[in-house]
Amino acid sequence: MQTDTLTRPSGAGNMASGNLALGADADHMVLTLTVAGQLCGVPALAVRDVLGQQAITRIPLAPPEVAGSLNLRGRIVTAIDLRRRLHLAPWEAGAKPMSVVVEHQGELYSLLADQVGEVLSLNPAERAANPPTLDASWKEVSLGVHRLGESLLVVLDVERLMRIG
Repeated sequence: MQTDTLTRPSGAGNMASGNLALGADADHMVLTLTVAGQLCGVPALAVRDVLGQQAITRIPLAPPEVAGSLNLRGRIVTAIDLRRRLHLAPWEAGAKPMSVVVEHQGELYSLLADQVGEVLSLNPAERAANPPTLDASWKEVSLGVHRLGESLLVVLDVERLMRIG
């Protein structure tokens, strides 16, 4: 299996090793990703790796949000389909989701996203509470929102995303 690993933008540390040299600003940094057209952010300190399309093996009897598992340098990683987890439209035929590998309670999980963007430093004073119109499936996993120009970035809580089943 070919592993297509992407690296963090220059000056943003090394995701693959888990050693982040982000400075005091690290708690306010997010890796942006897109899921069904919605801009999201995952706390950068939770991110261990970013991968291109991977071969995913389906796991029998797993919850529908679990797309399967993949092999990352000899470790089995559970792949979470963010579209299913957030009750969005399924992947189109031929879609090539990217994987944002995060660590939760000592285990690695791959969050399948349409695209992965850049690492941004967000001002915590500019984070707004979830809008009342935000769908309930998003509210349960959101830490709040940030306005970025014409877009609304939803900051995802990795711990809440892992509450599956």
